[in-house]
Formats: sequence, C-alpha cells, structure tokens
Amino acid sequence: MEYATYASPFSWRYGRAEMRELFSERQRRLLWRAVWVALAESQQRSGLVSVEELDDIRRNAEGIDIEAALRIEHEIGHDLMAEIRVFASQATRGGGKIHLGATSMDVEDTVELYRMRRALAMLGESVHALLRAFGAKITQYADLVCMGYTHLQPAEPTTVGYRLALYAQDVLSDEAQLRSVYAALRAKGIRGAVGTSASYTRLLAGSGRTARAQEEEVLAHFDLEAGDVSAQTYPRKFDYLALSALAGLGASLSKFAADVRVLSSPGFGEMFEPFGSKQVGSSAMPFKRNPVMAERIDSLARLLPGYADVAWQNAATNMLERTLDDSANRRTILPEAFLCTDEILGLARRIVEGLRLDERRITTNLRTFGPFAGSEAVLMEAVKAGGNRQVLHEALRDAAMLAHRSVAEGDANPLVHILVDDERLTALLDPAEIRALLDPTDHIGDAPERARRLAARIEGLAPFPAPRVFPEHSS
Repeated sequence: MEYATYASPFSWRYGRAEMRELFSERQRRLLWRAVWVALAESQQRSGLVSVEELDDIRRNAEGIDIEAALRIEHEIGHDLMAEIRVFASQATRGGGKIHLGATSMDVEDTVELYRMRRALAMLGESVHALLRAFGAKITQYADLVCMGYTHLQPAEPTTVGYRLALYAQDVLSDEAQLRSVYAALRAKGIRGAVGTSASYTRLLAGSGRTARAQEEEVLAHFDLEAGDVSAQTYPRKFDYLALSALAGLGASLSKFAADVRVLSSPGFGEMFEPFGSKQVGSSAMPFKRNPVMAERIDSLARLLPGYADVAWQNAATNMLERTLDDSANRRTILPEAFLCTDEILGLARRIVEGLRLDERRITTNLRTFGPFAGSEAVLMEAVKAGGNRQVLHEALRDAAMLAHRSVAEGDANPLVHILVDDERLTALLDPAEIRALLDPTDHIGDAPERARRLAARIEGLAPFPAPRVFPEHSS
C-alpha cells in the first residue's frame, strides 16, 4: 500500500482482502489473459493456432508486467492493446495469434461479468452468514417481550425476536433479488466489434466449426452463458440491476443499523452493538460508547444508490451498438459498490452476533408504557359486558392522560390503579380482569410463533449459487 498518494478507502480500509483481490488490476489482467488462452485453445481446434503456438501462449499467461503495459498505454492510449503487446512480446512463438478476430469487449466484458458473478456469490455467502446470525437471535429472543414504537413513540408490545425477524425478512427479500440478478447476468459473448460474429465467421470458414461453438467453448471456462443477441458490450442494464440489488440490501441494513442507534440511545437503552474492552468511543470523552459500527453502515449505505444511479445513466445513454462514456465511471462504481456492500455485511454480522440487550431496561420501558396498550382491550371487554362505548372511551382517555402526566414527571405508570378505582369500569369488569387486560406481556398476539417460522425459513435456505473459480490453464 502506497500512502504517499491518494488511494480510495476501498483500496485498503473497507471490504475483504479477497474482494479487493478480485477487483485488482493484476487479477483483471490475469483474467484477460485467461480469455486469450481460452480463445487460442478453441482456435487451435479450428486449425487457426498451432499446438506450439498454443503452448507458448499458455506458458506465458501468468507473466503480468503492469509497469511495462502502462508504459505502452501511455504511448498508444489503449490499456487492453498495451496488455496484448506485453503478452505477445513474452510469447514470442504464439504471440502473433493472441486476440485473433476479437474486439476489446469480447475480453473485457467476459472478465467483468465473471467478476460480478464471483462478487455476487461472495456477497451471497455473507448474506447467508448474516441471516444465520439473525436466525439464532430471533430464536433466542422470540418470547422476550419489549415495547413497540411507532413514530418513535410507545405503541404496543412486541418481542425482541419479532423485531429482529422484521430485519431478517427484509434481508431474505434482498437475498432473493441477488439470486435473481445472478441468474439473469448474461455475457456479451465472443462476437466481435458489433456482436455479429462477422470476424469469427470469416476466420472459421472451411473449418467445419462455428462462431457459436467457439463462443461456448471460451465462455465455459468462466461458467458463463451469452445472451441471444448483443452489440459491442453486454447490456449495461445488467450493471444497473446488480447495483440496484446491492442498494436494496444497503437500505435494509441501513434501517437495521439506524434502529440499533436509536435503541442504544439513553431514552431507550435497550439494544447495543458490541463494544470491545479496549475500544475508544471518543477522543475527548472517555465515557462514550458510540454505536460506530451502526453509524458506519448508515454512512456507507448512502453511497450505494449513487452507484446505482450512475449505472442507470450508463444503461440509458449507451447509444446504438456502443459508446465509451460508461468506461471511466465503471472502473469506480462496480468494484466500489461490491466492496461497500461487503463491508456493510461484515459490520452487520458483527453487530448481530455480538448484540447486547439490557433486559432490565426493556422490562422497565415495558412497565412504563405497556399498560397504555391494554386500554383498548379494557374498552372492548367493558362494552361487551354492557357498557356504553362512548362514555367508557372518555373515561379511559381521561385516565390515560393523567397517567401520561405522571410518567412524564418520572413516576411509575399509575394507569392500572386509576382504572381499578374507576367505578364506571369496575361495575362492568372485575378489578383482577382489568389488571390482566393491562398486562403488556399478554398483548403480543402470535409474534413469537411468526418469528420462529421466519427463523425456520432461514434454516431452509438453499446455498447461494456460485460460478466455478477460474481453473488453472488447461494443458
């Protein structure tokens, strides 16, 4: 890592080393050469490349010399052609057959589709690991009753497991979207300048072999299939579909992280991200335990729709058979979107696996605000017992307002005592029944069962698909 010049934080700070390696310049050029080897292998079967030429190309396929290629690119202004020249200078016998009949995007787009599918598979594995972490916590806390909040105000009770299941359900839908995108990605194919296979058709004339067969042989090395038709590139809409799916996942985890931040604030004090024994929360305030992982998720997730928006622009303005106004920004948006998502997933998993709950505070908040939720049940039962709905509603509203004032002043919630002393209610309901109806732990419906069902869905997830890791060059 060179620290004396600008480097993207994604070059070293965010994302796994394996993901950075996948999108590295060296790996890109190795994969370019792998396409040229695969093409030469197919063309050897067609009689266009000799066995000796093919062996020479294979032998030199690992000889990446980026500095030499950059010197040539500085002169000619074309990175792929510069790599061809370096490769050809190394493979002195077979170098003259490298890239025969091909256009740049036969090579570059094959590599980019392969890298995107590999990256999606890596993220898919991380999504599954995160979901398994959620599933364990959902099961653990399915019955732990807590206060639910709407508009950031106390509403009705729920359970911690059910709340966690809401986040996991969102991620499950994102997993399905990622899986769909993975299946939809189709290569441009090995078809030449505008996708018609004209150059290959001419080259293969009289060989008894077709351009389609050659294409299938080359793409098989990368576990790719091509679309029925293509221009010079694969449809840039594929980039948009992939980056939109990543943005959707980012939205789900951003909401989860934001909720952790809210629930860890003093007003709630219920749920916290893990905090290391030597972790520093603030440079000025030693007592701080800031939710920095959740905040980092929210910060990084804001980038993802921006990447997707650029991909939309590329898809919408890639005119006719191809224009080059997408090329420069794709060097940034594709690797950074995947690395950004990779970092977010890693952070989310660390939070879920190390999630800390203050069950005493959860109980306190439930006792403070939970009885209000039972007032509707008291109203229904009192009306069923013969009371006047409008009169009783007014009585309950007055009692709730009085109780709210007491809570705001820091006192315990007196609602139960107020209602069991109200003769308009006790004439219809036994005080013990009123107390039972106001018990918030008995007002969670089927939340625990639903949470467990979602955890079971997670357990039943099929493995995320993955392309073959590119094999060693065949001999």
